[in-house]
Amino acid sequence: MAKTIAAIATPHGVGGIGVVRLSGDRAVEIAQAVFRAADGSRLADLPGYTARFGSVAQGEKAFDQAVALVFRAPRSYTGEDVVELSVHGGLVTVERTLQAVLAAGAAPAGPGEFTKRAFLNGKMDLTEAESVAETIPNESFGINSFNANSRKRTPA
Repeated sequence: MAKTIAAIATPHGVGGIGVVRLSGDRAVEIAQAVFRAADGSRLADLPGYTARFGSVAQGEKAFDQAVALVFRAPRSYTGEDVVELSVHGGLVTVERTLQAVLAAGAAPAGPGEFTKRAFLNGKMDLTEAESVAETIPNESFGINSFNANSRKRTPA
């Protein structure tokens, strides 16, 4: 059994919505530990391709509204159970949501790990996996702007 991983799946601080993605055997269980559906339903009881509105919490205290999207294996990007928690964008709320799912038992995903799992689970071939890596705009995450700024020199 592979560990359940989690990561922020949207660029930091750019949009009105931020997404924390979980993938693995315990994705639904871990997401349920931090998500409370407004209608009282449990994520474990939902079929794939289902969304629920509710809130995310650490302990008993909710800190944001959220939408949970459940994707069941093998019909997900990675071929594993996947849950995406969409919360209000901005650094604090998205990071707090990630920290909550990590505290609930998920492991931090490494760079490209969701795509690696998709490849290993036969969801895409190597060419497709490499294309995904090439199409993710580094500047969305501030990498290119950092590199460009670090190369600028001021005249002496």
